[in-house]
Amino acid sequence: MSPIRDPHEVAGEYVLGTLSAERRREVEQALPNDAALRSAVQYWEQRLLPLAGLAEPVEPSAALWTRIERSIAPAPAPARSPLPKASWWDKLTLWRGLAAGGFAAAAIMAVVVGVRMQAPEAPGYMVVLATPQNAAPGWVIRATGPNSIRLEPLVKTAVPAQRALQLWTKADGWNGPVSLGLVTPGKAVDVRLDKLPPLQPNQLFEITLEPEKGSPIGRPTGPILYIGRAVKVM
Repeated sequence: MSPIRDPHEVAGEYVLGTLSAERRREVEQALPNDAALRSAVQYWEQRLLPLAGLAEPVEPSAALWTRIERSIAPAPAPARSPLPKASWWDKLTLWRGLAAGGFAAAAIMAVVVGVRMQAPEAPGYMVVLATPQNAAPGWVIRATGPNSIRLEPLVKTAVPAQRALQLWTKADGWNGPVSLGLVTPGKAVDVRLDKLPPLQPNQLFEITLEPEKGSPIGRPTGPILYIGRAVKVM
């Protein structure tokens, strides 16, 4: 099988469990022979696994339980019918090794990354912003609409006096990053994207340390504190 195009994006969706069953099988068949894909899967597993420990356990909604039961219930068995295929959470490496209660772990991850699962047909995007040095998650971005995102903190970042956090984004083909405004440490914020093109897979987001009133030149001037790329989720 030929290498999968854009393994970083595909690996993110594979680890999150948002690929179709057919696409997932293609990825699993490609993994033994595609070093770039294996590396990307390992990257996303290492990045997303710590998120499960950063949220309080929550009670899944009745609608979520209904979908879970419907997903794992075997179909009526005619003569010689094949065994039901394993659900994606039975295969997903991300969940292996988590504490007992796979459904609880899935619910925790869903809350943390903002995959609310109330409109599974509508695609969206998420971004895990992590430190460049050790990939420690610090913020999560989730698309809340076609022209809006929500930035949610996972930790509280210490900011020196007379300095500020500034959020930036850059998609493929752009001339440079675009400022999305200043960010208050430890506080969630909704950001409008009305003047920007629609979100794209692999779109870059970063938070930099800037002067108190923001970068004076319209592009980042300080160090990158958190960085990540958009992954499409369902």
